[in-house]
Amino acid sequence: MVQEVELVVTERDSKKRLDIFLSQQDLPLSRSRIKKLIDAGLILINEISPKAGFRISNGDLIKVQIPEPTPSELHPENIPLDIIYEDDFLIVINKPAGLVVHPAAGNYSGTLVNALLYHSHDLSGIGGVVRPGIVHRIDKNTSGVLVVAKNDIAHRLLAGQFKKHSITRRYTGMVYGTFKNERGTVTSSIGRHPVDRKKMSTSARRGRKAITHWRVIEQFEEITLLEISLETGRTHQIRVHMADIQHPVIGDPVYSSKKRLLRIQNEQVRNTLRGLSRQALHASLLGFNHPKTGTYMKFSAPLPQDLGEILNVLRDQGG
Repeated sequence: MVQEVELVVTERDSKKRLDIFLSQQDLPLSRSRIKKLIDAGLILINEISPKAGFRISNGDLIKVQIPEPTPSELHPENIPLDIIYEDDFLIVINKPAGLVVHPAAGNYSGTLVNALLYHSHDLSGIGGVVRPGIVHRIDKNTSGVLVVAKNDIAHRLLAGQFKKHSITRRYTGMVYGTFKNERGTVTSSIGRHPVDRKKMSTSARRGRKAITHWRVIEQFEEITLLEISLETGRTHQIRVHMADIQHPVIGDPVYSSKKRLLRIQNEQVRNTLRGLSRQALHASLLGFNHPKTGTYMKFSAPLPQDLGEILNVLRDQGG
């Protein structure tokens, strides 16, 4: 079944781009899906098929056809989820380290999306596909709080908050070395590494603005526990920025090196860190405005067991 919607442009919206105007209406459509519908000829202005950047005028009649979402080739999988909160619009998950968020090459099963398909039978189509709406991601080997949209409206409004950097994102991380100051900020731009395309770098030619704030929570002899807050959300941002200031995240296989581990003088601490199978980074807090009510909501997840055990050893040994 195809849902049809008709809209008449008023003077207030005259001269706006078509795609922007539609994204501001109460439609179950994300900006990306609006563009796909325009390109497919399913959105007409005065019976003519326009482009996404078409400037609308007062009195224009816009017809929108919204087809049923196409089935996904992904399959539901009974993977346990640590659900912090859930309602008709969103799900907040405490993601364990090792769980890939979204299917990609080499990871088409065993992902958070597969788990969500099994858990929620009422998920609406997002992006034209019957699948959960991943608004943001956490690296496979980072644990912590993540929000997932359950319908297009929630996806669009939550994604808008991430784009405006109005989301509160706070991480707990363990890094090598100690700090002279209690807090600081890293502002180096981040882009694709000029040589290794699988990595990100602060020396990229076309880096994008990235801002990371850090605060010392607890300092040991050779390791520091940090609270890290993000203003922007670039790929691998925390890991790249911490490595850039010579304090790489412990256990990071990409932006740290085994030499840093071997330099740890305390044998018990060194052996404990050697047993860590992922980077010591945890998304501890996420805050945003609810897409339906506008109420500010804040969710947190405690430090997971593996990082908690390291912290206990550091405290026992004096780091």
